[in-house]
Amino acid sequence: MIKRLFDILFSLWGLFALSPMLLFIAIWIKIDDQGPVFFRQERIGKNGKSFKILKFRSMKMNSEQMGQLTVGGRDPRITNAGYFLRKFKLDELAQLFNVLKGDMSFVGPRPEVPKYVAMYNEEQRKVLTVKPGITDWASLKYFEESELLAAAEDPEACYVQEIMPAKLKINLDYVENYSLFTDLKIILLTVFKIFQ
Repeated sequence: MIKRLFDILFSLWGLFALSPMLLFIAIWIKIDDQGPVFFRQERIGKNGKSFKILKFRSMKMNSEQMGQLTVGGRDPRITNAGYFLRKFKLDELAQLFNVLKGDMSFVGPRPEVPKYVAMYNEEQRKVLTVKPGITDWASLKYFEESELLAAAEDPEACYVQEIMPAKLKINLDYVENYSLFTDLKIILLTVFKIFQ
């Protein structure tokens, strides 16, 4: 209950306080690449329920058909505006709407696409017992995930066999040891990491 109240209050505050920046981002995306401002993608949330995650669009139209993993900061599918947005995680700010709606929380395991959730074993599926979040411990540890994938000989195999299991292990620990203090710490460390 406290976590949900926190999410509602701070998502409303964030949308209000950041509204000039959000408007600027929207205009920049439209000028840079003639297409929709937002990117919507199916993700799996709490209790295995699917929802549409919202992001500021950072890639060219129909890029998802060429693969769901982003490989490197200079993935040719990324727009000029998108490169900057992704570098500073500004594309994720649109998820404040997901938090306000109740699909997500500020902190929680990052929601995955159905393709990868289907690969979870029974233990790993415990991460689906909590709401997914905008940030988490795994996001901090794998802050440069796309660069790791770019350096891999087979990015898909690297993600499925190495990165995804490691992130799930971190997230399972979060689920077992959740506290409001932990959430606040993760939020502050995420902000610090972005500005760093």
